[in-house]
Amino acid sequence: MGLTDKPKVMAELCGKPLIGHVLDAIIPLQPKEILPVIGYKKEIVEQYVSEQYPGIKPVYQFEQLGTGHAVMQTAERLSDFDGYVLILTGDTPLILTHTLLDLLNKAQELSPAPIAITVSTFLDEPKGYGRILRSSAGDFIGIMEEKDASDAQRLIQEINTGMFLVQSRHLFDALSNISNANVQGEYYLTDIIGYLHKQGHPVAAIPSLNSSEFMGINTLEELQQSEAVYSSTSKHSS
Repeated sequence: MGLTDKPKVMAELCGKPLIGHVLDAIIPLQPKEILPVIGYKKEIVEQYVSEQYPGIKPVYQFEQLGTGHAVMQTAERLSDFDGYVLILTGDTPLILTHTLLDLLNKAQELSPAPIAITVSTFLDEPKGYGRILRSSAGDFIGIMEEKDASDAQRLIQEINTGMFLVQSRHLFDALSNISNANVQGEYYLTDIIGYLHKQGHPVAAIPSLNSSEFMGINTLEELQQSEAVYSSTSKHSS
């Protein structure tokens, strides 16, 4: 994004850092704990969180080895927790509390109860996003990151939003068993789905029709687009 003085999650959308918008969406859910995972220029993020959200204590990712590695840093803090872990990215500021609540409610309604759920959506131009992989019968079987995808897989328009709900005891087992043998040499959080599916655990991808909520911010152009969406909704007045 051309930011030299701060990490991406501290880029501002309508006067508030991206991570602040995400935290504002989470807090009304009253989770037992909120664990921002911070790495690059972590001191800047930590200062903002401590000032604006006292009581929320970040977790450090000293090496940036991928999204799966980032979530693994929470293992110690969650060692005694037994329940669903909601995982969001810090650069999706348009996410709404009621969307998160819908996901939690659907997790209770599905039978058998899925070990892991992700939210998917459909894009006419899915470039840059992980693709949802389904069997010929339509069952969710995995997620393929674009850089590792085949030409055929890149034609898939159902994409991963980066939002996950995973049973804690299975989350860290799966993270311990994924590999970084991919184009970027990183541990992808998305790889836990394929692992859990192969272990015979139920996983689910729930499609959402409102793709704008899951817009990730990676460029200044995308930041401007998200500001336009944000300003046109009632979110800023809620």
